[in-house]
Amino acid sequence: MSAHANQIREHMSVVGNDGQNVGTVDRVEGDRIKLTKGDDQQHHYLPLQSVQGVSGQQVQLNCSAQEARQSASGETKQRQQQ
Repeated sequence: MSAHANQIREHMSVVGNDGQNVGTVDRVEGDRIKLTKGDDQQHHYLPLQSVQGVSGQQVQLNCSAQEARQSASGETKQRQQQ
């Protein structure tokens, strides 16, 4: 688990290393960050290992927002894999 996991709180903003918004934290589940539901009405998940740091009310990732969005797994994908 990431050293930053205990610093991540509900409603923190998640941003890529390019400063662009990725989403909002719903909660940490195991080794993933669960984001609040997006426009597609499903939760998306990011691996904790993609966290570069936590500052104030912001989780900063070690990849761009676009890369994070492309690699984020949606709850539909999770259900299909189970």
